[in-house]
Amino acid sequence: MSISARSGVEPASDPNPSPNAERERSQAANDLAERAQQTQREDALAGKQGTETRTDGRQRQPGSGEPAVSAVEIGRKFGDVEVVKDLTFDVDRGTIFGIIGPSGGGKTTTIRMLLGVLRPTSGQLHVLGREPSRFRRRDRERLGYMPQLFVLFPELSVHENLDFAASVYGMGWFGRGKRLRRVLELVDLWDARKRPAAQLSGGMQRRLELAATLVHNPEVIFLDEPTAGIDPVLRARFWEHFRELRDEGRTLIVTTQYVTEAEYCDRILVLKDGERVADGPPEDVRRQAMGGEVVTVSGEDLPSRSTAVIRGVEGVLGARWAGQDQVEVIVDDAGTAVPLLIDALREANVEVDEISEQHPSFDDVFVRLMGGDRAPIDK
Repeated sequence: MSISARSGVEPASDPNPSPNAERERSQAANDLAERAQQTQREDALAGKQGTETRTDGRQRQPGSGEPAVSAVEIGRKFGDVEVVKDLTFDVDRGTIFGIIGPSGGGKTTTIRMLLGVLRPTSGQLHVLGREPSRFRRRDRERLGYMPQLFVLFPELSVHENLDFAASVYGMGWFGRGKRLRRVLELVDLWDARKRPAAQLSGGMQRRLELAATLVHNPEVIFLDEPTAGIDPVLRARFWEHFRELRDEGRTLIVTTQYVTEAEYCDRILVLKDGERVADGPPEDVRRQAMGGEVVTVSGEDLPSRSTAVIRGVEGVLGARWAGQDQVEVIVDDAGTAVPLLIDALREANVEVDEISEQHPSFDDVFVRLMGGDRAPIDK
């Protein structure tokens, strides 16, 4: 949950303003007018139609509008230590964007830059068409943030915590009660609404954090390791909620150490030591990690010449033995390569039991990406 507050008490007006005060007020009015014009220009830009080139090189389709997030070579240093290095990516509106990597990989620092908590030390960053460091109150009210740790009040009840969160985001009294009930029912905490937060289990506290993040109906939702430490059943329910939010048009940016959750995202960014290792739709990242699509050729007593025959097939990028009776083959396109492999091995009188396309798990993909082993196949 992000909290935005007004900056203290406004000074009383001076009944006899000095010329300097008049000039300051005039300058302030000009500044406000300029910012309003800038906002109008940004809104007009967001509504443009037509194909545009994105910051990450992909083409934006007509009608998709301005991305929710646009980052160009952003970096962040703490002293002499560069924690995030030259990240470039876009996050389309109405999608789930996953930031995946090991602890210390730069995920949380990246999220904090997107929220405006940290200012990038290099590069350009825009969220909802605006630099996060220049967010106004109304900009922040369009965002929701679920931190890694429980930050609500343990002595307050579930309902009181959520009511507090609603007031922080500026929700009026009219209709607030219905909204609180709806969100608590969404996370299955309505029956526990009177219970102090300190008496909730860890999983229930995570659900309360999620409710506080969603209470004001934000456009862009930042979820920093939302499923950390919760059981698989609750994790599945969380992702069901996330997909429902996406289908309603919300944009979700999720960090996670659970690499299997990559398949639940529309696009992912894989980080290691603050650097981009891979990005794109999950299937594209799987392909990047493996060097292509994976096919296995299996059979008892495969002759040693099998790999030579396989490497001679059109579309085969490489092959290696993956055991005494199995060859792992990397191909451009499995659908095209499998029939060609069958024909080539038959012509060479190589008997096989099975030729099948494989889908490596994201655990395997992640290990390969983190180890930098992208070309393990003998050419």
